This record gives sequence, C-alpha cells and structure tokens, in this order.
Amino acid sequence: MSTLPSPELAEDPPQTSAPPAGLDRGVLAVAMVVVLGAIMSILDVTVVNVAISHLAGAFNSPLATIQWVATGYTLALATVIPLTGWASARFGTKRLYMISIALFVAGSALAGMAWSAESLIAFRVLQGLGGGMIMPAGMTILTQKAGPSRVGQVMSVVGIPMLLGPIGGPILGGWLVDDVSWRWIFFINLPIGVVALFLAARILDRDTPRPGERLDILGLILLSPGLASLIYGLATGAQHRDFGRADALITTIVGAVLVVLFALRALTAANPLIDLRLLKRRSVAAASGTMVLFMCAFMGAMLLMPLYYQAVRQENAFSSGLLLAPQGIGAMVTMPVGGKLTDRIGPGRVVLIGLLVVVASVAGFTAVLHADTSYWVLGSVLFVMGLGMGMTMMPTMAAAIQTLVHDEVPKASTMLNIIQQVSASIGTALMSVLLANALTHKLGGAAGGGLSASQKVPPQIMQKIAGPMADAFQSTYWWAVGLLALAFIPALLLPRHKPTSSSADTPMPMH
Repeated sequence: MSTLPSPELAEDPPQTSAPPAGLDRGVLAVAMVVVLGAIMSILDVTVVNVAISHLAGAFNSPLATIQWVATGYTLALATVIPLTGWASARFGTKRLYMISIALFVAGSALAGMAWSAESLIAFRVLQGLGGGMIMPAGMTILTQKAGPSRVGQVMSVVGIPMLLGPIGGPILGGWLVDDVSWRWIFFINLPIGVVALFLAARILDRDTPRPGERLDILGLILLSPGLASLIYGLATGAQHRDFGRADALITTIVGAVLVVLFALRALTAANPLIDLRLLKRRSVAAASGTMVLFMCAFMGAMLLMPLYYQAVRQENAFSSGLLLAPQGIGAMVTMPVGGKLTDRIGPGRVVLIGLLVVVASVAGFTAVLHADTSYWVLGSVLFVMGLGMGMTMMPTMAAAIQTLVHDEVPKASTMLNIIQQVSASIGTALMSVLLANALTHKLGGAAGGGLSASQKVPPQIMQKIAGPMADAFQSTYWWAVGLLALAFIPALLLPRHKPTSSSADTPMPMH
C-alpha cells in the first residue's frame, strides 16, 4: 500500500543560517580550469556542425557518410559518460580530468590532420572518448571544492560554456571554414587544451584514488551500448523524418530495452555504475524530472531559430550565430544572480521564476515569428529567453547536488550529464520531425527538398513560400511550450530553502 508523504516532508524546513560566502580565489581558480576544459568540448560540437557540408565537399564524400563526424562523436560521449563515476573513484578526479583533456587534445590534433572521411570519423570518436568525461569530472571537482553552500554559484560558472557553445560555435565555425581552413576547427582546441592541462596540474588539488570499488561490468555492458543505440536511433529517425523505418526503430527499441534493464539492475546492485537509488531523494528526483522536460523543450527550441534564420531569412551560418547572441547575453545577465539566489533562498523559487520567463518567451515566438519579423523583435525575445534559461538550467542541477555527501557527487554528476545528453537528443530529434511535418502540411510537395533546399530556391519563389515556412516554425514552437509547461510539475517539488550541510535530504516516499 502506498504511503503518503506527511505535510512536514512537503517542503524542506526553513533555514536561518547566515548567507553563504562568495567564491574565494581558490574556488575561482579551479572554476577557471574547469571552464577551459568544458568550453573546449562543448564549443567543438557546434563548430563542427557548421562545417559538415563543407567537409562533405572537401573529402568528396556523401552527406550520409560525413554526418558520422558529428554522430560518431555523440555516440562516443554517450558510451564513456557512464564510466565517469567509477573512474573518478579509481583514478581520482584530477587525474581523470587531465586524462580526458589529453585524449580530447590528441583526437583534435589527429582530426585536423585527417586524410579521408573515414580517418576523420575515427579521430572524432577518440575526441568523444575524452570529451565525454570532461564535463562530469569538472563538475565534480568544482562542487567538491566549493561545498554545498555555494553549489548554486559554481553551477552558474559551469553554465558559461553551455551558453557560449551554441552561440559562439556557429560564429567561430563559419569564420574558420570560410576564411581560414576546416582543419582549424580542430587545431583551435590545441592551445586551449595545453593551457587547461598546465593549469590543472598546477591548481587542482590532488585527490586520493579509491581503487577498491569494483567496476560494474554488467552495468557497463547494458548502459553504454544502450545509450549509444538509443541516441543513434533517435538521430536516424529524425534525419529521415521516419521513426518507423527499420534501422531507426530497431536501434531505438534495443537501446531503450538495454537502458531499462540497466535501471532495474542498478536499483539492487551493490556498486552500480550509476547509483539510481539517489533518485529516492526528493531533490534529486525532482531535479531530474525537471531537467528531462526542460532539456527536451529548450534544446529543441534552440534548434529552431538558427534553422529559421537560414531557411526563411536566407542568412548564412555566421550571421545566424550573431543573431542568436542576444540569448547568450540574457543568460549571462541572470546566471550569476540565479546562482547566488539558489544558495541564499534555495533552487525551488529560482527555477519556477526562470521557467515562467522561458515559457513566456517561447510562447512569444508563436505570436511574432513571421517571414518579415524585425530582427530587433526576435533579438528581444531571444534575450528574454536567455534571461529565463540563466535562472533555470544550472539552479536545477544545483538542486540535485546541494544535499549530497562528498562521495555521492561524482555519481550524481554522471547521472545528470547522461540525462542532459539523452534529453537533448530526444528534444532535437522530436522538434526536427515536428518541424518537417509542419513544413509538409504548409507547403505540400514544395517541402520535399528539405530546409537545405531553400537556399537554392529562386528569390521570386522564396517570396511566396517564406510565409508558410515561417508559419510552420511558429506552430512547432507550441510543442516546446507544452513540454516546458509540464516541467512545472516536478519543479514544484524542488527545495524552497537552502541546505545547511551536505547531509542527504528527505527520501522520496516508497511504495
């Protein structure tokens, strides 16, 4: 029989301790090291995405093959992220972080020297094996250094590369591809990586490995291939606008089954690869649920605007990146504020305000997105969207980590990064298909060439179809609004008061 939570457990008790101190020089130095590594790995994804069509021409390779330059990297990320928690204990987080950066830099150097599409794909996989562990290991180092009372502030620091990647990537990638060389989209990582390695060796505290913890081999066999298969199936279905085709459907189902089997085992295993029992904590469960819905909706919505600028307004990748900058500026304004408020009043109130702002801005696109909408209007809506994002994503992650003890942080960081990766893949795949269906509904047979074909349409024909195309984007945004509205449900369960220590919070009621 189910047990209902008592009124006292509905909300964490108010705290009366003094407000947490700001970030001292030691924490800021560690934050600088972590941000360098994270910027390098996140920026690389968006920089390469801009160059895909150029790489197809450079290697005289079909787009279906060269797409694996991006897909192979993503699948490598999904394969290696689950190992981060165990590897942190086995080798120590400092050593793991430096190994990850070294692998990423080596893969970057080799990718820049690639002689064929196949060699480039192989070196991108090597990059992904290093890049997958940079973010969760860096988050672990930073949150353990700062302590639970300053998690909100350090999460706002970790959020910086998440903002710069989608905005700076297209700008940097467009410039390098057009005016320098495609090889420099990889070589650009070398000086950043070398500096990050040097600073990590000098600044990061030496931690003690705990090699006694045994690797969960069965969990690894289930989860890593499961995540890779699931993401591949979703990406394939979105690419062909058909999730029912055999290769997409089979790989998606196999991946989902493997992930479910892992989840069932992880709840009973002594030392699981990812400790899903953390989800019994109210804050972790509520943050995870909020993160899933928010990332699906927000990453899907982020996919739409650059496509709108390029397909409907005929802008190139470089200009599209510049036009997206207001979103990043908005997030940079509120992210430090959101971090401090999270540590002072708890993440629950901050996230609810941020979600409300994001929903309002995304709903704004359903009203103002037309073929001739002023760029000032679109930039203003993007700025407001960024304001909301800065008070939503990182405070949500802080809610999951604030109440955990020291040894639980690597496991939680790994789990949250997996949730982010899978949710973003689901969101972009879902919005891609919804947009394609909306375009087909609005344009009929004229949509057969896809969005990329609009760049080759004569101006007189483009004038006729631009309006219906913009309407398709406008209607697709309603789906993002719906998903974001659902995110309010778990967000209402987030802690409304700051924790006083790293002790575990109230367990979720068991059935």
